[in-house]
Amino acid sequence: MKIALDAMGGDHAPKEQVLGAMKAVEAFADVEILLVGNEAKIRPFLTNDQRITIIHTEEEILSTDEPVRAVRRKKTASMVLAAQQVADGKADACISSGNTGALMASGLFVVGRIDGIERPALTPTMPTIDGKGFVFLDVGANSDAKAEHLLQFAIMGSVYAQKVRNVAKPRVGLLNIGTEEKKGNELTKEAFALLQQSEDIHFIGNVESRDLLNGAADVVVTDGFTGNMVLKAIEGTAMSVFKMVKAAMMSNLKSKIAAGLLKPQLMGIKNQMDYSEYGGAGLFGLKAPVIKAHGSSDANAVYNAIRQTRDMVAHDVTETVAKTIEKINSK
Repeated sequence: MKIALDAMGGDHAPKEQVLGAMKAVEAFADVEILLVGNEAKIRPFLTNDQRITIIHTEEEILSTDEPVRAVRRKKTASMVLAAQQVADGKADACISSGNTGALMASGLFVVGRIDGIERPALTPTMPTIDGKGFVFLDVGANSDAKAEHLLQFAIMGSVYAQKVRNVAKPRVGLLNIGTEEKKGNELTKEAFALLQQSEDIHFIGNVESRDLLNGAADVVVTDGFTGNMVLKAIEGTAMSVFKMVKAAMMSNLKSKIAAGLLKPQLMGIKNQMDYSEYGGAGLFGLKAPVIKAHGSSDANAVYNAIRQTRDMVAHDVTETVAKTIEKINSK
């Protein structure tokens, strides 16, 4: 399979993108990477070009660019060209660590939506204490949503959890302010009824944000506004806790000695709570996999995004979602 990788998107591009691509082709014999970006900047880091092709362009979309305008005006930008490879059938999927809004616009305008999907959803896999993780959607593709959109999110998340994460019967939870059926606003009440009636998902009811990292569900759905705030609250809390632990461990000689002894365990916890280990955030609902890797992605995070994308292509996630939505709409 061929995966187009925006080599110029991200805080550490193109070095980490190139290193991640080389690691991926070494690990997966069935993957070919199309590195889209400035060849002069890519070449110094590319020590193994086996199954790696460079598609040269000098135009980039910056983090400060207005997303939709940039995609429409910068037709040869590395991100847009990566998406265009998918639209033209030259790649099976694309990945970028660049401007999130621009990647969503590229996905919508260049790759296109699956017929019947009203809204795509930005979908990371979040860590849990037991290490299994959960699929969380939407975390920012749509600030507003309707109950019907949350049902589609649940279906897409369930297919992904089954096909890629090997969860036989994914538990779907609706993010709410309480577990009782009548809790929440009009959106969550309407969505609860739709999710409960659906035969295409295993709906377990409402889940609260405090229970997310305890593995309350395998798939959690919400509107993009709420999801984005919860995502950033989790990120911020995790970073703050580790800063506090580090400050406490460095406060005196005894604690520094203890820190040295506990370092492997503390690093293990930090890695366990790092959602980049699960890959990038998929833009679900498009005609092909489009993956948003974290802006600060290192080579390992890029590799994990490629691994995730490979799994999505290999397990026909997009086709399964399309068939499920078509079946529902034909009822």
